[in-house]
Amino acid sequence: MAFRFRFALLASVLVLFPGAVAAHADALKPFKDDLFAYPATLSSANNGAYTVIDYRELRDINDRDQVPERRVHAQYVDISVRKVQQDLLLKTDAGDIRHIAVGKTEGAGIIVLYLHGQGGSRKQGVDDFTFGGNFNRLKNLMAGNGGLYLSPDFTDFGDTGAAQVAALIGHYVEQSPAAKIFVACGSMGGALCWKLAARNDTGRRIDGLLLLGSLWDESFFSSPAFRRHVPVFFGQGSKDPVFPVEKQEAFFRSIIAKSKAYPYPTRFVRFETGTHGTPIRMTDWRDTLNWMLSKAP
Repeated sequence: MAFRFRFALLASVLVLFPGAVAAHADALKPFKDDLFAYPATLSSANNGAYTVIDYRELRDINDRDQVPERRVHAQYVDISVRKVQQDLLLKTDAGDIRHIAVGKTEGAGIIVLYLHGQGGSRKQGVDDFTFGGNFNRLKNLMAGNGGLYLSPDFTDFGDTGAAQVAALIGHYVEQSPAAKIFVACGSMGGALCWKLAARNDTGRRIDGLLLLGSLWDESFFSSPAFRRHVPVFFGQGSKDPVFPVEKQEAFFRSIIAKSKAYPYPTRFVRFETGTHGTPIRMTDWRDTLNWMLSKAP
C-alpha cells in the first residue's frame, strides 16, 4: 500500500511538474571525451575541489596540433556543427551586440557564454581549430544537448561591456526561460564575470562562472551570485605571467573560508607548467559543466 501511494504521488508530481525529476538528469552527453579528458592528476586537496593536472607542452600542444597553436589534428573536431552556427546582431538599449550563436536560439535547456580577453573578439570563441579544438568541443556539446552557445563582442571590460552582456543574456533568457546559464571568462574577460555576478539582474539569474586564466575580485563576496552559492570554476596555469596562480589560489581558498557552514561549490584546476592560455585549451568542458549543473542554485 505504501509503495502504491509513493508511486501515485510521484506520478502526480511528474504530471504537474514534468521537469522535477529531469533536473537530476541534466548531464551533458559525451563528445570525444577520450580525447579531451584531463591528463594525470599530480595531487589534490579540499576533498577533490583543488586539483593539480600534469600539463606538458610537447604532448598537449605539439602532439595534439597539426600546426602548433594554430590548427589541431582533425580527429579533435567535428565542423558539421557549423550548420547551426549564426553570426547575429542584437539591438539593445546598451548598444548593438554582435555575437555568434551555436545551437538552439529558442527553447534551450542550457546556455553557455564565452567572454574573450584583451585583443579578442567574438570569433575567438568559435574558432574550431585553435586552443586544441576545445571551442569546437563546446559548440558540439551545446548543439548536441539542446543547448545554446554564445560568443559576443562587447565595448570594454567595464560597466558598459557588462551592460551589453547582461542585455544579451536577458534577450536569450526570454527565448529560453528554463535554461541554466553559465558564463566562461578568459583572461581579462574575468572582469565582466565579476561584474555580472554583482548586478542585480544577472547576479540573480546566472547559474555558474568559469574563470579561465583570469583574475580575482573581492567584491564577489557581496554579490547576489555569491549569496545564491553560484558555482565557480577556476582553471589556471602554474606559470601564468599575467595573473599569478598564487593569487588566484588564495582567492579560491578565501571563497571556501567564507562558507564553512555551508560549503561553497567551487573548483580549482591548476595546470602544472601551463601558461596564460592553457586553461582555455585544457579545461574539460563536459566534466565542468556537468558538475555545475549538479550544483546550480
